[in-house]
Amino acid sequence: MAFSPTYLDWNATTPLDPAVREAMLPWLGAAEPARFGNPSSRHEYGRQARAAVDEARARVAAAVGAHATEVLFTSGGSEANNLFLKGAAANLRPGVVAVSAIEHPCVREPARQLQRAGWTLHEIGVDAQGRIDVAAWQAMLAMRPQLVSVMRANNETGVLQDVAGLARDARAAGAWFHTDAVQALGKAELDFRALGVHGMSVSAHKIGGPLGAGALVVDKRVELSPLIAGGGQERGLRSGTENVAAIVGFGVACERAVARREAEARRLSALRDELCAALAGIGARIFSLDAPRLPNTVFFAVEDLDGETLVGRLDRAGFACASGSACSSAHPEPSRTLLAMGVEPALARAAVRVSLGRDTRADDVRRFIETLARVTGELKNLASIGA
Repeated sequence: MAFSPTYLDWNATTPLDPAVREAMLPWLGAAEPARFGNPSSRHEYGRQARAAVDEARARVAAAVGAHATEVLFTSGGSEANNLFLKGAAANLRPGVVAVSAIEHPCVREPARQLQRAGWTLHEIGVDAQGRIDVAAWQAMLAMRPQLVSVMRANNETGVLQDVAGLARDARAAGAWFHTDAVQALGKAELDFRALGVHGMSVSAHKIGGPLGAGALVVDKRVELSPLIAGGGQERGLRSGTENVAAIVGFGVACERAVARREAEARRLSALRDELCAALAGIGARIFSLDAPRLPNTVFFAVEDLDGETLVGRLDRAGFACASGSACSSAHPEPSRTLLAMGVEPALARAAVRVSLGRDTRADDVRRFIETLARVTGELKNLASIGA
């Protein structure tokens, strides 16, 4: 029998939901009646594809409290974030672009590109729990920014920001406000209208949908310039023939994730709390423990143990978790999020993220706890012998 580790890295990506797979199969030519066609074509094949894309758009919109016309399909959250920041900036005179110090690289890097193009980049500080620091926020507003981006939920700590309050302040200061909600979709309440944001990015593969599909939900009052020009798809803001199968899957994934969100939040919160109690028992430091967090996420460190080493040992013992965000795993440096929170670099290097999901069961968590206690004990013994 092939080795199959227990998956505890649901914030990185999720397995395809079986119902999503079934919905996609006809558009992959793998189920009858096989479906195909370019949504821009005017014949029956094209009309079927267009109808499928429109239905998926309506499902995504319903899941996030938006109107279907406000949903622009992209290849994922990274493209959606880039489209808002660069697309809005192209229609503004260079001014201040402000992003939080804990943003994902796909927000931080386009903001840096704007800086090189003449914008003033300002990073908004956070407190020791990873929440936007009140004084830092007020100081940023005094700069009269034109663009502000603060994520709804952090991918490493799981900390939830008060995006509705932040967006209200930003609007009053005359700024366009964007939130990266990729980690929040399906795990926390997410309502585009109630949040009062101008732009919101979401992605399919974090909620049981396919890789390569995402969306920017955007207020029509925001004038955007496209990153990709040519065919005029997505109201001329994202050219390229639509990935119909992935978009169909995204729509179904949104519908299912929202339908089970509250029940899953209760279940996963209980498992998360059990894990946190056990981690405290072995002397681990749990980050952002006193802040509102996603129900599935625990970011912790065992002092004097390298996070990459611990993750490697846990992998060999049958548990897949992460030492930080998946997009930065090729560059094992201390977590930028933890450094922004004032965590010492040595402790930040020890950080490990466990994220739970729909297939995680109580026995998985208990076996992980037992394995973690054993592995950390072994590593500490090795360290003492080598000292």
